[in-house]
Amino acid sequence: MEAFYTLQGEGQHSGRAAYFIRLGGCDVGCHWCDVKESWDASIHPKFDIDAIVDGALQYPGRLAVITGGEPLMYNLDELTGALQAAGFKTNIETSGVYPFTGHWDWVCFSPKKFKTPHPDIYTNAHELKAIIYNKSDFEFAEEHAAKVSPDCTLLLQPEWSKQDVMLPLIIDYIKDNPKWKMSLQTHKFMNIP
Repeated sequence: MEAFYTLQGEGQHSGRAAYFIRLGGCDVGCHWCDVKESWDASIHPKFDIDAIVDGALQYPGRLAVITGGEPLMYNLDELTGALQAAGFKTNIETSGVYPFTGHWDWVCFSPKKFKTPHPDIYTNAHELKAIIYNKSDFEFAEEHAAKVSPDCTLLLQPEWSKQDVMLPLIIDYIKDNPKWKMSLQTHKFMNIP
């Protein structure tokens, strides 16, 4: 769908320079999705892997973040292998609803209530990022935290439109449950992509 160089705005790698590769296509259907234009893969151009890697090489940062849409709709072995061969660290942001593919340095798993994750995401996740839209999402987050490995980073992130309401609740929740950490969409505060 698009590719751009910016700062990673959320999660464990927040603040790092990163080349984002946003793949078109998603059938998860989050009503609060901020890139709904990514859902229909057929309206976006196709690029060969060399062109994608060449685009990333135009910038000095060597962190490539594959996102979507839902990137695991595709087999990402060849793309991530090419990026790593070119010297990039590869990160993915996924809801985990498709079988796991790709060669990753970091896997951000952000489960959604709208579609059940594929079981193999739990052993591959380095980071569990649960989006908190309403109070029931805390229980949802805990259900998934019980399935990831013990060394997986656990993050709670307020959904942007509900931030004023949910942020104080998340702060209190983390204080009571210190295994969790806060994630904010810092790119939105900075007004960058």
